[in-house]
Amino acid sequence: MLVVPLLLKRGDLAGRLAATQNNSLKGRALHSSIAFVGPGLCSAGPMAAAVRQQTTKGPRMPAKPELTADPTAQLAPATRLVHGGTLRSEFGETSEALYLTQGYVYDSAEQAEARFKNEEPGYQYSRFANPTVSMFEERVRLLEGAEACRATATGMAAVTAALMSYLSAGDHVVAARALFGSCRYVVEDLAPRFGVAATLIDGTDIKAWKAAVQPNTKAFFFETPANPTLDLVDIAAVSEIAKQTGALVFVDNVFATPMLQRPLELGADVVIYSATKHIDGQGRCLGGAVLCTQKFVDDYLSVFIRQTGPSMSPFNAWVLLKGLETLPIRVKAQCDNARRIADHLGQYPAVTRVLFPGLDDHPQAEIARRQMTGCGQIVTFVLKGGKEEAFRFLNALRIVRISNNLGDAKSLVTHPATTTHQRLKPEARAELGISDGMVRLSVGLEDADDLLRDLDQAISAVC
Repeated sequence: MLVVPLLLKRGDLAGRLAATQNNSLKGRALHSSIAFVGPGLCSAGPMAAAVRQQTTKGPRMPAKPELTADPTAQLAPATRLVHGGTLRSEFGETSEALYLTQGYVYDSAEQAEARFKNEEPGYQYSRFANPTVSMFEERVRLLEGAEACRATATGMAAVTAALMSYLSAGDHVVAARALFGSCRYVVEDLAPRFGVAATLIDGTDIKAWKAAVQPNTKAFFFETPANPTLDLVDIAAVSEIAKQTGALVFVDNVFATPMLQRPLELGADVVIYSATKHIDGQGRCLGGAVLCTQKFVDDYLSVFIRQTGPSMSPFNAWVLLKGLETLPIRVKAQCDNARRIADHLGQYPAVTRVLFPGLDDHPQAEIARRQMTGCGQIVTFVLKGGKEEAFRFLNALRIVRISNNLGDAKSLVTHPATTTHQRLKPEARAELGISDGMVRLSVGLEDADDLLRDLDQAISAVC
């Protein structure tokens, strides 16, 4: 039986949290690094150990508990997304607590010194870590099956932190050309300013990855499916090349979501999300996440986030925790709607091409079947009349709204050539296959028949 002796002070919330955990542990024989958070559920990440140790006297428990001791790992993803990582206070709240605080109070000057010297785990300042953010990180970690997760203010903050914390002057990165416009900026413009060379290739060509490797290549970076063309990269094949050359593989998995594709299991080293998209799923707040090994966090990511400050807001973390609870249901419904729409769009003479990983004529349909458990909720298609016809189509829609966001409960549509990829030169867009007639549709949760009728009337308006 695990007993945690405590000295509580009036108003000492950390102590009360630890006392609550102590009470819930009575009579339960568990690994010493696990804190119970509900019936049969627990948190085994650094967050739980850190909170306990803030007021624990005597020998300190391990700061980095064994991940295999976490029983939530044996539960289905949907269950983990509802319960995983929860840390309850003495009040026994059902919903996760929102710790809307900038700093934390120490029992003594000695404790403050120990925290800042990393001799004692615990919270110091919410730019470094926060209990609500830690709950979000732990829940995403459990879902992804990663050793560690660090949250960031936005998806692009996650991309930038993951790459720039790892790369140094003189290094080389190989990236797929088919990237979100801001991701291309990081690789093509930002990284070279700090002495990091970049080579952009056709990510669907496995031979191109091997041919682009140089003696100083440290990273491979790609998104799959890619924005907005939905090109797919063979994660396992690229990861094998990377391991032969000593490079790490960074995968932007936002279009697939962790529900449909698991890059770490396919050999990737770092997985990046814009939590703004499907994880929130309701257009409310911004966020990002980096999933990786604990060593990557310790050696590169943690100090970068601490010193440069791309930190997630505790409020946003709380909203995103609620979004995670419904992620499986939303993604499944959106994928079902997207499949119907992709099949339907092919009947229009005005549509010259439909891009959707679930269609047999998708260039990487075989890869989709092999590495994805679903085909996503993005449908991209091309109207033969170019920009003018695409604009008329967008303006004629009544239910689907014009927005450059995606993964929302609402169906959203955008014209990539003039929005998400407008900073690219025309020849660069042409190389990627982004024509002036291309339209990207993020399919939402509306009734599929209503969406089909809206598409029908909008296309009729441009024909």
